[in-house]
Amino acid sequence: MADSYSGTASDADGGGGADSPFLDDTVLKYIGAGIASLFALGVLLLIVYIVTTQVEFPLIATILPQFIDAYVLVLGIVVTSSILSVSSGVFVGLARVSKTKITNGIAGAYVQFFRGTPLLFQIFVIYFGIPTLWPGTFPISNWGLPTAVIALTLNHAAYVGEAVRGGINAVPDGQMEAARSLGMGYVQAMREVVVPQAWRNALAAVGNDQVILVKDTSLLTVIAVPELMQQFRDVNSATFDPWTPLVLVAIAYLSITIPMGRLVSYLENRSDWGGDRR
Repeated sequence: MADSYSGTASDADGGGGADSPFLDDTVLKYIGAGIASLFALGVLLLIVYIVTTQVEFPLIATILPQFIDAYVLVLGIVVTSSILSVSSGVFVGLARVSKTKITNGIAGAYVQFFRGTPLLFQIFVIYFGIPTLWPGTFPISNWGLPTAVIALTLNHAAYVGEAVRGGINAVPDGQMEAARSLGMGYVQAMREVVVPQAWRNALAAVGNDQVILVKDTSLLTVIAVPELMQQFRDVNSATFDPWTPLVLVAIAYLSITIPMGRLVSYLENRSDWGGDRR
């Protein structure tokens, strides 16, 4: 009986058990590192090839001023929309966990609409639809920039609200009960106990959403807002050179998103009360 058991175990090992070199942690680690290194090397070589053979450096000096103007415009739109979407999203998240059915229902419908329809559709509704509802002549001549801020704010407030709602639901119920037992009212307990913990839980999702907001500004080219992608289209149509403006666009976006990502990581470490801060 023992011999039969030993033989079965040996057969299992021989067929790819714990002793199989393909399941060794060290081997897997080196395979993963090798694949990652090859991928990074391939991307690096592609970038070097594009920069050295496809980019026209004299053209950069000509088009750089208009890209700088577009970059400043995008920064202004991002900062304004981020502040408004995060602050509005907090209220949306609070409304989503409200015990009042009408408040919860309206917030839920808001989230469903703005998460369930494309941002491009929302931009069109605001840019083309709102002026037609105005009695007489629409009073705002440059409606593109207000459309950009309104559309980005409304869209991303829905995502921030859901992140905040998830963060609040992740806070143990005992935290609210403890705060109420200390004599705090519901609003005070939410403000001083629950929301700070919920914000820590939601921070990563909110930060990722704001990075997406930066990239969503590229959609504004469809309403002729002179942002980065609009500059690419203008330069490409005039020179038939796609790579020179594309490189500038990539540098511009990465110069915003990479610092934002690092800021979110820093804030996460700062808010990691129970762990070691790095």
